[in-house]
Amino acid sequence: MSSGYRLRSGDVGPVQQSPVTCGSACLTVARMLVNPAFARWITTGEGPRGDAPPAATEQERFAAYERVVMGRTNRLYAGGGRLNVPWPRALGTPPWGARKELEYGASRRGTDYELRAVRPLTKGGLRDAHARLVEVVADGEPALLYIGNGLLPRHVTLVLPGDGDSVLDVYDPASGQVTLLDQERFARRALRIAGWDVPWITVQPNGTRKVQAFGFSTGISSASRTSGVSASA
Repeated sequence: MSSGYRLRSGDVGPVQQSPVTCGSACLTVARMLVNPAFARWITTGEGPRGDAPPAATEQERFAAYERVVMGRTNRLYAGGGRLNVPWPRALGTPPWGARKELEYGASRRGTDYELRAVRPLTKGGLRDAHARLVEVVADGEPALLYIGNGLLPRHVTLVLPGDGDSVLDVYDPASGQVTLLDQERFARRALRIAGWDVPWITVQPNGTRKVQAFGFSTGISSASRTSGVSASA
């Protein structure tokens, strides 16, 4: 990541500041992980923030930006003026709005995201879905994981690259805790994160990134990215 801010398994990050801002908290943390100036503003208050009201403490700044994020993800026009399907704030962050926010500065520039429904998958399908997350989640390119019970998605978490091959970490905004996202618990629908077990939806990198080359947009696959091809952050 291009920021000095890091989260790994065993760390404790910020906690969501309202019952409905789990998604906004995850997206704010994602922006902190990729944007050094933004992370510095949240943690120290240094540097002006034109898109958030002033606040005296780290907790207040985080809460203020959660509200800014929810304003973008839930309104008719999301970040960058992109058309969006509005969603009531009382119901939290919609996956489609979260996707636009990730592509609007909460991930490495040029990363494309997609939505995937994982609730209907078999255990084998869930193992494959976890393996795909391992492939596409990288520094500056996290994923969101919507989780819940057997009936509804109820909470949003942030999936991060772990230390080592085939390892993922997950940030829970309800507690701030960062733990391992274990493949077998994922496949068995036994996540035990914030009281919820069932994976429902992922908002994840689609494995390609748009980069600018001589004024034209090109695509880079995840395989090419890991072999040393990169783009500016």
